[in-house]
Amino acid sequence: MNYLQTESAYSAIKSAIFGHAVGDALGVPVEFVPRERLRGSPVTNILGFGSHNVPAGTWSDDTSMTLCTLESLTKTGKIDLNDIMCRFSMWGDSGYMTPHGKAFGIGRTTLRSIVKYNRGHSVDKCGGCLESDNGNGSLMRILPVILYQNFAAGCDIYGAAQVEEIHAVSALTHAHPRSMTACGIYAFIINELLRKSSADSIERGIEAAKCYYANHLEYSSFFRIFNIELRAMDMSEIKSSGYVVDTLEAAVWCALTTESYQSCVLKAVNLGDDTDTIAAVAGGLAGLLYGYDNIPSYWLSTIALHEKLDAMCMEAAVQWTEK
Repeated sequence: MNYLQTESAYSAIKSAIFGHAVGDALGVPVEFVPRERLRGSPVTNILGFGSHNVPAGTWSDDTSMTLCTLESLTKTGKIDLNDIMCRFSMWGDSGYMTPHGKAFGIGRTTLRSIVKYNRGHSVDKCGGCLESDNGNGSLMRILPVILYQNFAAGCDIYGAAQVEEIHAVSALTHAHPRSMTACGIYAFIINELLRKSSADSIERGIEAAKCYYANHLEYSSFFRIFNIELRAMDMSEIKSSGYVVDTLEAAVWCALTTESYQSCVLKAVNLGDDTDTIAAVAGGLAGLLYGYDNIPSYWLSTIALHEKLDAMCMEAAVQWTEK
């Protein structure tokens, strides 16, 4: 084992996964709260109860599905679509990989996909293909696949093979090309952040995705990300719904217009509406941008099952760097 390589992988995986989970937990208590209401009473710290009546530090379906994916990639040592979907089924049916033994916040498209899987449909037939199926339910859980591709598969050039893997994992629940493209754009950005932690890396990732998807049928759906300088946009121009394009735009905007992990995820949460997912997706970016040590210690200590998440990050780093 190359200990330096393992330590580097562990640091990045931990920064990304905890960045995601903390953002998720910050958003859970105010999920569905309108922006106008939060403007008068903004979130400034990690809270409990609220929208879902759960203790402070509780993360939602976003992190549960992310951890199911992370565990599958670690245990199988590969992108095994059946194994990932099996773990999603255990999560939905019995609360597997949840903070307190019960799943909550399951999206409509995700739920339908799990039901199809449980009824014997093959994994490539479970995901929603309609335009109305373009919620953010695959974007919120795609992060471990990108980490795996970098540390286990060791891709030096992010190209078609890697993007198709991202699309395939998205399609387990969200099989419309728009959702798959959103996951692909996020992957290009994370890939650049893993190489260099800077805001410039976010823009390089966007440019790489723009080149890759230039002739794609969904290119126009992401026109604002590809062709407008997001960092110059006003909050009033940023939407915070559960629509996958809105979520990706909002998360990238938060990362580009702030200068710390804390300010990034709080900005995401205070956009209102789909607060947990937008903060989780933004938190994955900010975790890599600023590192685990720059996530407020009180937030980290409050996160449910902190030790378990840390152990999962370490196990992934060890397994992936041994390949």
